[in-house]
Amino acid sequence: MGTSALLTLGMRSMFASQAALQTIGQNIANANTPGYSRQQVLLTTPEGQYTGAGFFGKGVNVQTVTRAHNDFLTKEAASAKSQAFMDSTRSAQLMQLEKLFPTGDQGLGQSVNVFLNAMVDVASRPADPSARQVVLGRAQDLAARFQNAGQQLADLQSGVVSDMNADVKVVNQLTKQIAQANDQIARTMGSGHDANDLLDQRDRLISELSQYVQVTTVKNDRDGSLGVFIGGGQRLVLGSQAQELQVSADPYDGARAQLSIKEASGNRVLDESVLTGGTLTALLSYQNKDLQDARNMLGQMAQAMADRVNRQQSLGMDLNAQPGAPMFKVAQPAALPASTNTGTGSLQVDIKPGNGARVPAKSFVIQADPNGVPDQYLVAVRDGSQPTLMTKSQIEDKYGFTLTAGGSFNPGDSFLVEPAGTGAASFKVALDNPAGIAAAAPVTATVASTNRGTATVDSLYTVNDKYDKTKQPLTIQFGSVDSTDQSINYTITLSDGSTLAGKWKAGSAIGNDPLSGIDLGFELRLNGVPRGETVNPDGSVTPGDKISMTVSDKVVSTNNGNAKAFLGLQKEAFVGRQLQADGSLSRGQTMTEAYAAAMADVGSRVQGAQYLSEVSSSVASDAEATRSGQAGVNLDEEAARLMQFQQSYQAAAKVLQTAQNIFDQLLSIVQR
Repeated sequence: MGTSALLTLGMRSMFASQAALQTIGQNIANANTPGYSRQQVLLTTPEGQYTGAGFFGKGVNVQTVTRAHNDFLTKEAASAKSQAFMDSTRSAQLMQLEKLFPTGDQGLGQSVNVFLNAMVDVASRPADPSARQVVLGRAQDLAARFQNAGQQLADLQSGVVSDMNADVKVVNQLTKQIAQANDQIARTMGSGHDANDLLDQRDRLISELSQYVQVTTVKNDRDGSLGVFIGGGQRLVLGSQAQELQVSADPYDGARAQLSIKEASGNRVLDESVLTGGTLTALLSYQNKDLQDARNMLGQMAQAMADRVNRQQSLGMDLNAQPGAPMFKVAQPAALPASTNTGTGSLQVDIKPGNGARVPAKSFVIQADPNGVPDQYLVAVRDGSQPTLMTKSQIEDKYGFTLTAGGSFNPGDSFLVEPAGTGAASFKVALDNPAGIAAAAPVTATVASTNRGTATVDSLYTVNDKYDKTKQPLTIQFGSVDSTDQSINYTITLSDGSTLAGKWKAGSAIGNDPLSGIDLGFELRLNGVPRGETVNPDGSVTPGDKISMTVSDKVVSTNNGNAKAFLGLQKEAFVGRQLQADGSLSRGQTMTEAYAAAMADVGSRVQGAQYLSEVSSSVASDAEATRSGQAGVNLDEEAARLMQFQQSYQAAAKVLQTAQNIFDQLLSIVQR
C-alpha cells in the first residue's frame, strides 16, 4: 500500500464523521419540531483491497441517512389521536346541550308547576280577574321557556353545521398537501434513498388529518406514495390525486347537514355508521342523535302539555258560560319530503286532540306502500331500524299521529316525519282573555239537606268527552255498607231511568271508574263520609245519603270544578303513553317526571362522554409518547454522539495529517 491509500482512508473517515456531525446537528435543531423523526447516518465498510500481504481496508462508506420510524406505532398514535378528538368534541358539544336542561327554578319542569299552581287562586276565587291574569302570565312564561329551548337547539344546530364546514375546509387543504407530498416522494424513488424530511412531513399531515376524521393508509411499494381512505374504503388521497369532502344539506331538512365526498360521477354521501374517529364524526353523531333526541324530548313534552291543557279547557266553561277555548297552540308536525323524491306525492300529519299523550320522542322515515295499497306505509324510526309495513290506523294507535296522503308516489319517495320535533319552538299561548279560562265545570252537585253523614263535595269536573249532559240530572243514592272493607254501595240513576251500581271508599272517585263499568265522563270526589242505609229495630230501612247532579248552564262565582281539575294535572301521567301488547296504554310520565328523565338522559350522556374523553386522551398521550420514544430526539444521547464523532473527525484529520507528512518526506527524499 502506498501513501495515497492512507490519504484516502483519512478523507473517507473525515467525510463520514462530518456527515454524522451534520445529521446530529439536524437532530438537535429539530428536537422540538412536531412530527420530526430522529435521523442517523448508516455507515458501512467497503470491500478490502487484496495484496500479497493480505486484505487491507479501504476505510468507510456513507451508505444513506435513515430515520427512526415505526410504521405500526405511527398508525396507532394517529388512530388514538383521532378517537381522542372525537370524544373530546362530543363531550364539549354535550356540555352545551346540558345547559338547555337547567335544574331548580330555571328548569322547564318548575315552570310547568308554577303555571298549574297559579290555578289554586282561580279555584279559590273563580271570578277574580287578577287571579285569572296571573294564570295567563304563567302560561306566557311557560311558552317562553319552551320557545327559548327550541331556539337554542336551532342555534346549536347552526353551530354544528358551521363547525363542519370549517373542519372540511381544513381537511381538503390537508389532503391536497398529502397528495403533493406523495408526488415529491415518488420523484425521489429513483435515487435509491428515502426523502426523510418529506416522509416526516407526510406523516405529520396524516396525523393532523386524523384530528378531523379517522383514516386508513396503504403504501404503494412501487413509488412510495401513500393511499389515504376513509369511511370503510372511500378514497380520499391516491397518489398525487386528492378527493374533496363537502358539507351538503340533509335530504329532508335543510338546517341539518351531511358529509359527502366529491367524485366525477357526483357526490357520494358518507354514512355516519362507517365513519370512525375525528371531530367530523363527533359532530355528525351529535347532530343526528343527541341534538335530535333533545328536540324530540322537549317537543314531546310541549305536545303533551298543550294537548292535555287544551282538552281540560274544552271540558269546562269560561266566564261567558261557553266551552273553554284552547289555551296553548302547537304547530302540527310537517312531513318533509326528501330532495330526491321524483313523484308528486305529499303527506299531511295531524295529531288529533287527546292523542298528544301518545306522541313519541322519535323521528320517522315514511314511504308509501311499494305495492300501492292505499293508507298503508313503510315506517322506520330514524335510527337505522328496519321499516315496518303499517296501516294508517295502526300508526295512529301506536304513535298518536295520523297520515293523509295526496298526489302520486314513485318508488323510493320518502318523507321525514317528526311528530314532536317542532313542538318546543312552536309552543305559544293562544288565549289572551282572562275571562276565557274555563274554571267552571259544566255540571254541579248538591248534597241533600236530609243527609245524615259528613260527606260534602270536594271537587266535580268532567274528565273526557264521554260526559253527556242529556243524562242529567242524575242522583247518587248510597246504600248498604260492606263490613269487610267498610265500602259503601251506591246506585247512580240517570235521567232516562237507567241505573249503574258501584262502591265508594275514602279517596275514590264517583263517575269515573271504568274498572267497575262506570265511565260517565265526570269525576266526583267527596270530603267526609256519606251515611249508608240503616235497618231500624222495627225492621224498616232508613235510606242512605243522596247527592243530586245537574247541568250547569250558568257560571257562578263559586263554580271552580274545572279549575280543580287543572290542579290534578301535576300528578297526572300524560306524557309518553305507549300502546301495550294487550291494547292498553302504559302509564306514561308526569311533566315533572318527563323533564327529570330528559335531564337524566342528557346528564348521563355528558358523564359518559367526559369519561370516554378522559380515557381516549390518556390512550392517545401514551401512544404518542411510545412513538416519540422511538422516533423522537434525545438531546443527551445526541450530545454524547456529537462528542463521539467530533473526536472521530479529529482522529481522521490526524490520519490525513500524518499521511501528508509522510508524502512530503517522500518528495523531499526524491528531490535529493
